[in-house]
Amino acid sequence: MTRVRSGATPPAVVAPAPGGGESGSPSSEPGSYGALDLLATMVAVVGPDGSLLYVNAMLETVAGLSRRTLMRSSLLEWFVDPRPMRDTLAAVVRNEVATARFDAVMKRAPVAAHEQLPVHVIVTQIDHRTDRVVVEMLEIEQQTRQDREERALGQVQVTKELIRNLAHEIKNPLGGIRGAAQLLEMELSSRELTEYTQVIIREADRLQALVDRLLAPHRRPHVVGDVNVHEVCERVRALILAEFPRGLKVQRDYDTSLPEFRGDREQLIQAVLNIAHNAAQALSERMESGDAVIVLRTRAARQVTIGKQRFKLALELHIEDNGPGVPEEIQDRIFYPLVSGRDGGSGLGLTLAQTFVQQHQGTIECTSEPGRTIFHIVIPLP
Repeated sequence: MTRVRSGATPPAVVAPAPGGGESGSPSSEPGSYGALDLLATMVAVVGPDGSLLYVNAMLETVAGLSRRTLMRSSLLEWFVDPRPMRDTLAAVVRNEVATARFDAVMKRAPVAAHEQLPVHVIVTQIDHRTDRVVVEMLEIEQQTRQDREERALGQVQVTKELIRNLAHEIKNPLGGIRGAAQLLEMELSSRELTEYTQVIIREADRLQALVDRLLAPHRRPHVVGDVNVHEVCERVRALILAEFPRGLKVQRDYDTSLPEFRGDREQLIQAVLNIAHNAAQALSERMESGDAVIVLRTRAARQVTIGKQRFKLALELHIEDNGPGVPEEIQDRIFYPLVSGRDGGSGLGLTLAQTFVQQHQGTIECTSEPGRTIFHIVIPLP
């Protein structure tokens, strides 16, 4: 733990506005801490016992609970080991130190200790005359995630150029091969020999269809209209249950307060359907035992950074399943074209999903382990 003596200059914090007073709940002082909502890190104002007096929008988002609900709890409840936080708060309130830093592990929810989030914690005095303390929590993986997003954006551009160049190089010879096979078939009198030309024609057509699928997302115009993410989810849910009617549950977990946004509804349906369809196919063994589950979950996220651009509000869509998980050897490459973890898979479904999501300025990521796979889509909202 790193501590700074009270005589040192602490990091800049947001102090109560003049006239705001030092008693009462900060929630009744909307001007006092409003600037904290603009931060991309989790911030709380707490009392000496850890009671939450104010939480910013980012902490609401990570916790998945409203500000009002959070402020009925103690910040100590949100740490796997509350002792470092308790000791640090006591030292800061006693004015032994002005600020202190340490690494800790937060719970995603007080009752869900298995969902953990490593954070770097900064505890700072507001003023030595008050017992309120500012606690800032920075996700240790946040920078890593931003680096992954930047790499993904770069990878998509490289992939797009590669696909275009490769497709054009393949298409012309394919047309010549197919045409030559047709001409040769017209000259053949033996039915046995024409079977060989038919193989050539069918395989040329199959490769042509593959090339067309590779080029499809880059050719298709972006049709913009008002999109309700829950209409997208319901359409996907209906399609999946129609194809897999037995042994599979597709559960809804929606935040119905999410607003509509401008986007291409059909592209988003296709993106979510590709992911959900892959999940359903991976659940074939669980369907036989009747306990296969796919969850469609929507949430609002605030102060989101995507590709170095900041957005005040975004929607989060999780497609979760309880299947065997993505094979570890391809987890870093599942969005690459022609990479598939399933026999007979084309390896294009997730590539198309990533392309469609990124055309909406969004990102898509996957975390997977045996028994739990989550595809996490984030799209900025107006």
